[in-house]
Amino acid sequence: MSDYGHDLVFGSFVTPDAGDPDRTVGLAVLTEQVGLDLVTFQDHPYQPAFLDTWTLLSYVAARTDRVHLAANVTNLPLRPPAVLARSVASLDLLSDGRINLGLGAGAFWDAIEAMGGRRLTPGQGVRALEEAIEIIRQVWDTQTRGGVRVDGEFHRVVGAKRGPAPAHAVPIWLGAYKPRMLQLTGRRADGWLPTLGYLQPGDLAKGNAMIDDAAQEAGRSPRDVRRLLNIAGRFSAVGSGPLNGPAEQWVRELTELALGEGVSTFILAGDDPDDLRRFAAEVAPAVRESVSAERDRGAVERPQGMAERDPGTAGRDQSAAEGGRGAAERGRGAAGGDRGAAAGGRGAAAEPVAAPAVRPSRATVTGGAFAVVPTPDDGVRRSDQQVWDESTRPTGPMPDPDRTYTPQEQATGAHLVQIHDGLRAELTQIHDLIDQVAAGEIDAGAARSHINTMTMRQNRWTLGVYCESYCRIVTTHHTIEDQSLFPRLRARDPRLGPVVDRLEQEHHVIHDVLEGVDRALVAYVGSPDGLADLRAAVDLLTDALLSHLSYEERELVEPLARLGIA
Repeated sequence: MSDYGHDLVFGSFVTPDAGDPDRTVGLAVLTEQVGLDLVTFQDHPYQPAFLDTWTLLSYVAARTDRVHLAANVTNLPLRPPAVLARSVASLDLLSDGRINLGLGAGAFWDAIEAMGGRRLTPGQGVRALEEAIEIIRQVWDTQTRGGVRVDGEFHRVVGAKRGPAPAHAVPIWLGAYKPRMLQLTGRRADGWLPTLGYLQPGDLAKGNAMIDDAAQEAGRSPRDVRRLLNIAGRFSAVGSGPLNGPAEQWVRELTELALGEGVSTFILAGDDPDDLRRFAAEVAPAVRESVSAERDRGAVERPQGMAERDPGTAGRDQSAAEGGRGAAERGRGAAGGDRGAAAGGRGAAAEPVAAPAVRPSRATVTGGAFAVVPTPDDGVRRSDQQVWDESTRPTGPMPDPDRTYTPQEQATGAHLVQIHDGLRAELTQIHDLIDQVAAGEIDAGAARSHINTMTMRQNRWTLGVYCESYCRIVTTHHTIEDQSLFPRLRARDPRLGPVVDRLEQEHHVIHDVLEGVDRALVAYVGSPDGLADLRAAVDLLTDALLSHLSYEERELVEPLARLGIA
């Protein structure tokens, strides 16, 4: 097993369809809206059915705020490297550090030649690619004096001025399959980006070994190279093959790829918006949770030479190889913030679906007394209905007033509060959407800019998609707790048994309330008269969920620290 320890990144691989450009851009915007990290497009300049990839990337960068962008992968034979370097750096500056560079040596040589490119053999393509990487990195290196000079066999630059420097350390990912390309990846690249469908069993392990060996021979750490993977599959009720089955199967298989093959970036190919939503809401968070749990247990093996983190590459892991998390989130808040002049012509219209500000953490995680403050229940209720009797909730053992806690012990409770804060913020957005839809404040253009592009029934459809995605997120969070966290609490301190039992019971009740939201949602999409019923269903969900989250924090944040549960 191999795990390079990178943070997990999840993204989309959208077809740059010139026949329906609004849908293409809408899928990219949806990728950001559902919480994925990365949008990519294939780059085939000779294909008239496709939009030009770099034009499309620029347009999408102006329509989004947080998500990272990349070509998957750039067709180098038709993109002169010195010009490409300036294009990448310029768009990275304009997008506040959200551009990554995927590169390929070329494949469809008849089409490339027809567009004026030079036909190369496989060996020549590898050499040309290495020369291009050198040129690109020299152009970006504005700290070195003198011009860019590479007198190569295929690319020649003799004194071009350096710059501009990109906003962040742009990672270079190579689409590689053959030994020479894999060795080049290990020597010079920041990431390996193959497609799962093109690999045979065992190819990931063989490729990793070649990359690791080449990296070490070049004086680098294997951790310098992020392992990315284009994947495709189908969500279905019953499993019938790899990545063809329910979300739980996807979670299991992607977790195995992460821990066993070192893959840390999963890019879903396909143009189905429902698949993107399920990938973001049901698969990505569960894979992150599963991988984190295994890493905490120390159950994964590091490749040779990686027993400890190489301090010389630690910063690079978090910036150059991050690839999807936003290494240069300059001045943007947790919800994406204000793009200002870089918004690319979106105008000064109010942001109708802007996330509410995330309130500051109540946890000061320092050693000593327990400092993680559970979220109090303010007692406010929106609905006349009650789904349970709050007075019958059991309580756990009282904390020892003389006990002290390390920052590491308190971190898990603080993390639980932060997760809950995210759910609370999303719940506020649902109420805001309902108010805006009811007031007619969201027109088709604004909704298209924030959620997706669909029909003239945009307002009701947009609200429906958001509610549906949120319900899946809540369900996934509860499933993780029921199957992983709660059994460990019950086993380590039996006195917590009644509390854990009650929390599990409330999860089932909340699931039923979510089903009620879904039914009201279906009715509302079919009839504009259903808004009152939908509002009532969401009010009931708000009462139940906020009450439950406060109760859970009150009873669990201290035991999580006392019992050392990560």
